[in-house]
Amino acid sequence: MHRVRTPVTVASAAGERVEREVTFDVQGMTCASCVERIEKVLSRQDGVVRASVSLTANSALVRTTLSDDEPLISAIGRAGYGARARVETAPDVAPPWSPRRLQVAALLTYVIVCMTFAFDRGRAVLLVTGILATPVQLYAGWPFLRGAWTAARHGAATMDTLIAVGSLAAYLYSVWSLLDDRTDAYFETSAVIITLVLLGKYLEARVRRRAGDAARTLLERGAKDATVLRDGAQHRVPVDALRVGDMVVVLPGQKVPADGVVRDGTSWVDLSMLTGESSPADVAPGSPVVGASLNGRGRLVVEITGVGSGTKLAEIVRLLRSAQASKPPIQRLADRISAAFVPRVLALAAGVAVFGSLLFYDGVHTALLRATALLLVACPCALGLATPAAIMAGSGRAAELGILFKGGEVFEAARRIDTIVLDKTGTLTEGRMSLTDVIAAQGVGPDELVSLAAAAERGSEHPIARAVEDGARDRTLSVPEATSFDVQPGAGARATVDGRAVRIGRPDGLPPELAAQAADLAGRGRTVVAVWRDGTPVGILGVVDRLKPTARETVERLVGSGVEVHMVTGDRRETAAALAAEAGIDRVAAEVFPEGKVEEVRRLQAEGKRVAFVGDGINDAPALAQADLGIALGTGTDVAIEAGDVMILGGDPRAAADTLSLARKTYWVIGQNLAWAFAYNGLMIPLAIIGRLTPVTAAAAMALSSVTVVTNALRLRVFARGSDRQEEGPFAHETPGELLARLGVQLDGRIGQAA
Repeated sequence: MHRVRTPVTVASAAGERVEREVTFDVQGMTCASCVERIEKVLSRQDGVVRASVSLTANSALVRTTLSDDEPLISAIGRAGYGARARVETAPDVAPPWSPRRLQVAALLTYVIVCMTFAFDRGRAVLLVTGILATPVQLYAGWPFLRGAWTAARHGAATMDTLIAVGSLAAYLYSVWSLLDDRTDAYFETSAVIITLVLLGKYLEARVRRRAGDAARTLLERGAKDATVLRDGAQHRVPVDALRVGDMVVVLPGQKVPADGVVRDGTSWVDLSMLTGESSPADVAPGSPVVGASLNGRGRLVVEITGVGSGTKLAEIVRLLRSAQASKPPIQRLADRISAAFVPRVLALAAGVAVFGSLLFYDGVHTALLRATALLLVACPCALGLATPAAIMAGSGRAAELGILFKGGEVFEAARRIDTIVLDKTGTLTEGRMSLTDVIAAQGVGPDELVSLAAAAERGSEHPIARAVEDGARDRTLSVPEATSFDVQPGAGARATVDGRAVRIGRPDGLPPELAAQAADLAGRGRTVVAVWRDGTPVGILGVVDRLKPTARETVERLVGSGVEVHMVTGDRRETAAALAAEAGIDRVAAEVFPEGKVEEVRRLQAEGKRVAFVGDGINDAPALAQADLGIALGTGTDVAIEAGDVMILGGDPRAAADTLSLARKTYWVIGQNLAWAFAYNGLMIPLAIIGRLTPVTAAAAMALSSVTVVTNALRLRVFARGSDRQEEGPFAHETPGELLARLGVQLDGRIGQAA
């Protein structure tokens, strides 16, 4: 399985080069053949590690070691397409398809059709319709002619080739008939073909734009201007003019203009635009805030720490567009099939025209009409759009729910998950522990015990350490100074306090009385730690990290959707069992060190399970990377987020269930689209050959097929939280090769190896 990886450093003779990802907006693509050609051109360039081109997003995602974009833009230009580097912070407002050529074609075609059927097909009528059909063919149809010529110059064939050859065949045959004083001209056919295809492309582009408007919507939700404090006065400036270090005023009801830290004021902010969760977050001096979040009741003064492409919003848009531009393996197979399909259709149409006119059909005109219908109806537009349209719609809806897939291939991995491992702290629980129980050994006071523990924990960022420190603060205790801190992940902390060695960690090796009390606390769901001074146990502390309100619902949804749920934690078995029972989990791995989480994932994988791991801590990063699918909660550490394949922007564990459910539904839609695309071509091509389709109906059917698959993908935009019903059917569990084989596609060796 392909995993999403972070940029790495590549060694070369000239030193070290860092890989980076750059996205280009590409103009002129019309079908999967264009996608395949651009990917080949980019992949041949020096310094390009990987190139992924998306027809639906009209973009190319390139991982490269080059520091300059110009060689890549030039390479795309030499292939016959326009390209420009994408600016993430500016929404794309370009129209999806210019309607001018469609308007001209529709008006002239209407007149041509009326004249053709209202009057006898005399020479005068044919001459007028021929004159009117010429601008339709040469002006309205120019994009197809230009695309076909560009492809031919590079030895390729695309959708433009099929449309150009088909419409030109009807038009040129009609011109020849007119010059030869014949009446079997088909100017109305060539005009209607161009008009219908233009109409289909226009509708398709509008629907595709709806499928991919999540990124634009996110960008448009950001603040447009900000109030900056400069020289003791307030100035209203555009957001683009903000700089790191600026102090901005955010009044109640206003949006935070960019990422920053609160320096004055208290309030709450609504992060639902970013996280998909409606719960507001309280902020005070020192609290971080993100751009586009909505300020609640109080006036805030915020110091800007990130602007432009360095903001959280820009990062989200970047990840979203990266996912929409990347491809799962099944899409790469479909692109290769489409690219190989077009030249074969051209050859078949040529055979129909030549041999049909000589051996089977009644004259050249019949053979020509059937060959034209074949060219038009066999265009693999629907096949090229089937997967990317679904990925774009699915990833866009996921982003609206606060779920970011880091690549299209992640959808394919997520829909196959049958086992999920949930880390306890911060995932199922609040991650904010509080000190509840203090049991001191004989000769040691409770306050003294808490002070010692707080002194030793000052060097740790672990939730237990914060709970102990908060407990000392709540008791207004004087915490002594400590030195020689040594934090051991998963095992505790050591320090020297007042010249004596203090250790706080697992309650192992305690005397019987303290051990019994520790077991009692653990049985009541407390996390228990013990404190030693100079090797002698001086007491135990009980802290509690309560389950998140949605934890049990999450487990019930996962189990109900057929997923096996496990919990992993470093807590003692008694504590872990009590909390797992409260959450509804009956498979628990307790007393697990960080490396043990990886081993637990490997153990399940060795049993043949496809495992997802959900976590948020720095100790979770190895397990996130090892799992078939790593789901990182956005409330966690940067390391955990970077290691995951899916990032959940909020802290609600229900989003993990939504992730798997949405991935399954997206893959189900892909299967439906591919089934429709193959069934369409499998049915329509024979009908065209035997004359059951005219060129006009073939053009209409081709346009309708593309609109159908994109419209079907748009159903994902109404996916709602909690939609966990498993999609059943022939596409639920197949690999890409198995799915295409089920749909009747015979793969050659080269494509079969890719599967």
